[in-house]
Amino acid sequence: MTTTTSKAASTADPAGSPGTGPADIAWMRALAQEGATEPLQGGAILLAAGLTFGTASVLHWLTMTGLAPWPMAAVNVIWPAITLVFVVFATIEGYRARGKAGVRTAANRASATVWTSVGIGIFTLFLSMMLIGLRQGGEAGRMALWLVPSIIMVFYGLGWAVSATMMRSALLWRLSVASFVAAPGLAAFTGSPWQYLLYAACLFGLMALPGWLLMKKARVAPGVA
Repeated sequence: MTTTTSKAASTADPAGSPGTGPADIAWMRALAQEGATEPLQGGAILLAAGLTFGTASVLHWLTMTGLAPWPMAAVNVIWPAITLVFVVFATIEGYRARGKAGVRTAANRASATVWTSVGIGIFTLFLSMMLIGLRQGGEAGRMALWLVPSIIMVFYGLGWAVSATMMRSALLWRLSVASFVAAPGLAAFTGSPWQYLLYAACLFGLMALPGWLLMKKARVAPGVA
């Protein structure tokens, strides 16, 4: 009786609680194969994130260099306004995607969870930086602001790494490595207006462009959501 029970436990529902049995290995293999054949969803949100925050970074650069007609204090309005625009779009796109017909694969669900966590992490990062600025002010607040681009690129590197693993994509791995490399690269320009222009280039190249390419690929398999 004990042996039978142990065997039954080792092959319990693989989709619910994967363990070490043959069924679990088969489940993980199927998940990996699924990721290799189905396109990554969420390209529209990645495109929107790259475009909106990339634009905010360009405006920040223009403000710091004096090329913009508004004062430096305008960046305190630019970033919250851009963030609000993105949040509204992401919310609408999220509801639209949930109502879309089609099969939502496990790989895409896992990837969506990761990128949602990345978004929440970035939001809490900005909130923390704001609190540091309010509490410490002056140099401490400015230093926290300089750290933001590098930390966000680390977040993106993590997001792309998980997506690359789930989708078994060499291209997504390259995006992950490029994001990690960009983090110290941006930090090297701390204190220079060029930091935010380079940050914009990273957002356009490592978020907006991949998002657009993923949208194109997803259209080839419209039945998958």
